[in-house]
Amino acid sequence: MLEEVEHWLATRSWSVTDRPLHRLLSAKQRTGQTISVVLPALNEEETVGDIVAVVRHDLMEQVPLVDEIVVVDSGSTDRTSEVAARAGARVVHRDEILPRIPAVPGKGEVLWRSLLVTGGDIICFVDADLREFSSDFVSGIVGPLLTEPGVDLVKAMYDRPLAGAAGQGGRVTELMARPLLNLHWPQLAGFVQPLGGEYAARRSLLEQLPFPVGYGVELGMLVDALHLVGLDALAQVDVGVRKHRHQDGQALGRMAAEIYRTAQLRLARGHLVRPALTQFERGTDGFEPRTYSVDTEERPPMAEIAEYADRKVA
Repeated sequence: MLEEVEHWLATRSWSVTDRPLHRLLSAKQRTGQTISVVLPALNEEETVGDIVAVVRHDLMEQVPLVDEIVVVDSGSTDRTSEVAARAGARVVHRDEILPRIPAVPGKGEVLWRSLLVTGGDIICFVDADLREFSSDFVSGIVGPLLTEPGVDLVKAMYDRPLAGAAGQGGRVTELMARPLLNLHWPQLAGFVQPLGGEYAARRSLLEQLPFPVGYGVELGMLVDALHLVGLDALAQVDVGVRKHRHQDGQALGRMAAEIYRTAQLRLARGHLVRPALTQFERGTDGFEPRTYSVDTEERPPMAEIAEYADRKVA
């Protein structure tokens, strides 16, 4: 490990217990910063309501740390929007945001559009499929942004159990993202959960970053933030254990291909690998190929969007 990374681990890796809520509230009041919590959601009626309810109770009603909770529904066919609204979130549908630019499927698309419908100086992203959710996920990752002026982006780190075994979750992280980062961006090798969906950042940083529209958004954001603001402006906080719905192996394969494509675009804008992945499923006549596009469209920095500039002026 690079000496720079060892120093970073000692100075930019914290625990949620390092910053109690009263300290965060004091820092928020002193600095006047506002906080938006954003949940990208697609068919998450079983979990989204509990997450919203916990954040609202713990960090809005008990302690006024969070200023708004926004659920961006990316086309759910279940009761996600209804459940989220009943729990106390403001629900916005993806296609209603920036209709001039037709929306495409993908998590990164939703995160990018959320910048237009939130007002916080700090944006905290939380996946909507978490179970046994603790508000520590939010307070932990916004903490350094409130108390450390030089920090611009904070990732959550945690254990990810799989089938009862500790530390076995995050298969795409271990098989794809971590090798890529260690080989090509070794300054980022200290991140425990580089692909984790729970992270917070200053709006002033997010509006300058391009957003891969799909699963490559987390890796792309880390790499681009490193180049834009440097390693010392990035941090991570231990928030305990993350429990969520796990995807099957083929879905993970498609995710890994999108992440590799995102990395490859950042490594060389010249020769590009074939942006497709063929997988196999057993059918009535044996194994049948299924080919999926893994081309990774990216949205430009939000600061370049006219509607966003107009909103800031207004």
